Amino acid sequence: MDDDSGALLRQRGLHVTAQRLAVLRVVSSQPHITAETVADRVRTEIGTISLQSVYDALGLLVSEGLLRRIQPSGSPARFEDRVGDNHHHLICRTCGRTIDVDCAVGAVPCLTPGDDRGYEIDEAEVVYWGRCPDCVKQSRAAATVHARAKLPKATKKPRADRPRNPQRHTRRTRRSRRG
Repeated sequence: MDDDSGALLRQRGLHVTAQRLAVLRVVSSQPHITAETVADRVRTEIGTISLQSVYDALGLLVSEGLLRRIQPSGSPARFEDRVGDNHHHLICRTCGRTIDVDCAVGAVPCLTPGDDRGYEIDEAEVVYWGRCPDCVKQSRAAATVHARAKLPKATKKPRADRPRNPQRHTRRTRRSRRG
């Protein structure tokens, strides 16, 4: 990986540094990762690196087309190494899990506006929002537990409302007559 990454950096006229290689490695191993998480992982690999250095490396790698930056609404920017195609993303509203989904139509861009207003469009970004299968399953399980908790429990009726057992009453009566 480092040899390939180093070659990619050199092809674009960039210096090959341990920081850039580590950033590429981390993003490659975990797509849709935030800059803060990249920084944490890079630190475990190479030691001290500032968050600003990570942002600088990410920005440079995005501008050179080696990484892609996506920023879903209400979410921090995320980075991935799947570049060169026009794919989209599925994002879970509950846990934030993000996965790639191929273009709906296939040709770049896969969505063409009714009126491009003179723009030369080369990319369409689509984000599908919903809940991932794991969160749906957890939600359904929690709803089942919640529903069961609301069911009325079988309780004994208060003593005054309970029907009397005639045999029991009779025994008391008989005992009291004997005594």
